[in-house]
Amino acid sequence: MSPVLAGVLQVLALVVALGLAYRPLGDHMARVYTSPRHLRAEKWIYKAIGADPDTQMRWPAYLRGVLAFSAVSVLFLYLLQRLQGSLPGSLGFASIDPDQAFNTAASFVANTNWQSYYGEQAMGHVVQTGGLAVQNFVSAAVGIAVAVALVRGFAATRSGELGNFWADLVRGTVRILLPISVIGALVLVACGAIQNFSGIHEVGQFTGAPQQWNGGAVASQEVIKELGTNGGGYFNANAAHPFENPNGLSNLFEIFLILVIPFALTRTFGRMVGSLRQGYAILATMGVIWLGFTALMMWTEFAHHGPAFDIAGGAMEGKENRFGVGGSSIFAVATTLTSTGAVNSFHSSFTGLGGGITMLGMQLGEIAPGGTGSGLYGMLVMAVIAVFIAGLMVGRTPEYLGKKIGTREIKLAACYLLITPALALCFTAVAMALPTPGDSMTNTGAHGFSEILYAYTSGANNNGSAFAGLDADTQWFNTTIGLAMLLGRFLPMVFVLALAGSLAGQRPVPATVGTLGTHKPLFSGLLVATIMIIAGLTYFPALALGPLAEGLASS
Repeated sequence: MSPVLAGVLQVLALVVALGLAYRPLGDHMARVYTSPRHLRAEKWIYKAIGADPDTQMRWPAYLRGVLAFSAVSVLFLYLLQRLQGSLPGSLGFASIDPDQAFNTAASFVANTNWQSYYGEQAMGHVVQTGGLAVQNFVSAAVGIAVAVALVRGFAATRSGELGNFWADLVRGTVRILLPISVIGALVLVACGAIQNFSGIHEVGQFTGAPQQWNGGAVASQEVIKELGTNGGGYFNANAAHPFENPNGLSNLFEIFLILVIPFALTRTFGRMVGSLRQGYAILATMGVIWLGFTALMMWTEFAHHGPAFDIAGGAMEGKENRFGVGGSSIFAVATTLTSTGAVNSFHSSFTGLGGGITMLGMQLGEIAPGGTGSGLYGMLVMAVIAVFIAGLMVGRTPEYLGKKIGTREIKLAACYLLITPALALCFTAVAMALPTPGDSMTNTGAHGFSEILYAYTSGANNNGSAFAGLDADTQWFNTTIGLAMLLGRFLPMVFVLALAGSLAGQRPVPATVGTLGTHKPLFSGLLVATIMIIAGLTYFPALALGPLAEGLASS
């Protein structure tokens, strides 16, 4: 079987698997967030944290819950790392330095999972399981909760109420993420991923020096790493490591885990607003972009430019033989079009244009299908912008799902769109202007610029993947990327929840013959065009200096 055909068959298998999971998972999540019942285990949690799950919150109260929980999480994870050297189960590793502990705490709480450390050489079992793995669950649940709050804003009628953050957080963790993770971990163990709490042991010689590996609860952390679109690996090689991702089957399963909740949330959205066709329109938009990026990436990486490429069946530099060009390309697109950040290959070793595709996927806002929750609310904000543009074209007050998009709504949507590019581009400009940060680049010229642009794009968009080649374990990068991750996560949430509150306070307006049909293919096409144009106008100058310049020079 040719490598190209193998890649195409993997895409088809993914589409079928996602299609089979779409309806049951989407409907289940809709029931989770609309049910008046509380499970016994959930009641214990509410009692322990002192929360009343039946209290309805307006957007300021909902936002205070998000920020308070996340601030406590950052502090807890920071202290856990700083105290690691004194904790049992640390495997003899020292406490983490302050700047790196801040960066890691910000990273995992922000659902970014950027790593400037070697996991198997820095983090013991307590930090990995009691700190990082826990944040993989709750940070993903926070993202889903904010998305559900925005959906309630569209569905509400002059109430201004968005639900209860604590109930949404607990339900998302207990009823959605935990059950799927248990089943997924068993699948990964069956595929060959490890799951233990063994210590450090030697496994043989390499270049004359003994090699040491430590075990860990890898399968259980790997599954929530992908399912929650987190991305932080137990080992430095991430999903390219055979302990995390043993073979082609586990690779395809991990891609499925990355995509399944973000895609299924579109059906949850349709259920909660009372129109499945609205959910299908958002699904179609996400699907078109994901398939388009996957096809483009496979074309750039399979394109033959000489005898070496012909023999290898494509650009194999930086890619695992276990996965090949096809499996690596599909994984790279899935992880950068979501906020996952996991990697099974080195994006820096992709072709110039291939590296640009990974960057552009993040720069779109990671909305196709995006992260757990963040992809849906990002896409709905883009839908608000697209409706506004359509309204300007025909001279009508724009409406979406029966809610008028006025001055306040469009200002909030515009602030949401501008904050992440401003963070990524401003931090990149400052790093390139100062003399010291440039010392961390392995390469010079366009590729070296891409290393820094990718790092801040990844941090500000809460992706977490790295371009490779950049030494990010410095005080400058640990601090500035940490700030980019926190601001890039929580400032957009402020605007999303404010938008949700504004919509929830409106009375729905009836549809007329002049109302734009936002459930039709025409609107999906407009939405795709709006996304590509906005991202292109925002990031094209920076991309032209990095991956586009490199790709054109090598073509």
